Amino acid sequence: MMQDFGAIGFLICVAIIFPIVPLIISRFLQPRRPTSAKLSTYECGIEPIGRAWVQFKASYFLYALVFVVFDVETVFLYPWAVQFRSLGLFAVVEMLVFMGILLIGLAYAWKKGALEWK
Repeated sequence: MMQDFGAIGFLICVAIIFPIVPLIISRFLQPRRPTSAKLSTYECGIEPIGRAWVQFKASYFLYALVFVVFDVETVFLYPWAVQFRSLGLFAVVEMLVFMGILLIGLAYAWKKGALEWK
């Protein structure tokens, strides 16, 4: 049993070390020559006019979040639909519960106005 967990622990260590080591190596090898041109704000080659800080409406983010939730839903529905005939009644009930939770979430988002594009 410890060997199974040892393999998982080894994979977790590799997954943590693998992205960190190149970042550390590049930190030591990169040239550092900052100039005023490199440190200036860049917007498509044009000098920015006015404030560079732009605030976006939160409704854009809420709309995108609702899209992502229902996009992920399709990822869970596809394997269930492929094996629908062999799963039995228990899987059908579980999927109905899953769909019910998603419909409650959709109703909540609709009530809060997250789906209205103003």
